[in-house]
Amino acid sequence: MSYILLIFSVLLGVTVVFIIKPSNKFVRLLLAFSGAYLLSVTILHLLPEVYINGNDFKRIGIFILIGIILQSVLESFSKGAEHGHVHIHTSNKKFPFLIFTSLCIHAFSEGLPIHNIGDNLLWAIIIHKIPIAIVLTTFLLQTNYSKKNIFTFLIVFALMSPLGIFIGDEITFFKIYSSEITAIIIGVFLHISTIILFESSENHKFNLQKFAAIILGILLTISTL
Repeated sequence: MSYILLIFSVLLGVTVVFIIKPSNKFVRLLLAFSGAYLLSVTILHLLPEVYINGNDFKRIGIFILIGIILQSVLESFSKGAEHGHVHIHTSNKKFPFLIFTSLCIHAFSEGLPIHNIGDNLLWAIIIHKIPIAIVLTTFLLQTNYSKKNIFTFLIVFALMSPLGIFIGDEITFFKIYSSEITAIIIGVFLHISTIILFESSENHKFNLQKFAAIILGILLTISTL
């Protein structure tokens, strides 16, 4: 079921682009909501999970920092696609393999700790993927890339998180070091979610709709405690 939901979240984002053609304002609100939900799940569920098992605080902290650094490196190649912004020229005819690879690594890593944490992390990733799929699809359709490359990109991207779940369940290494891997993912999520929330405020002006979306994301997470 987890596999299906993760694939469906990407397909839903793609479908929304073709059928609804959402406005930038709607996508920004959805990003703000997903960023708040992802950050709340990270703080309220993932952090307690890695510390409650008697892990060394400093050691786990180091792996969280590694996750932040890892995401910073991936973002230098993905051009910010993980948090809803793709900063490259749409006139470029060369397929962006660096963006493709970094997004796949990011999506794969998200899936690794899902079965160790449970439904809260699963839904956080699902909610995160929908606006990202919308932004990514919208961007790709504005480029000169072939339709075959675009749909291959999106299909492989949709499959990467389910692949992460499968590898995390089947490979002993990922079971032994589940706390460390979860700590790395915490760092990745902290980096992404905070950037989404910072970028959701244009010119640092108060926006009631975005503020409401952020509060809704936080309250939804608190309701699962």
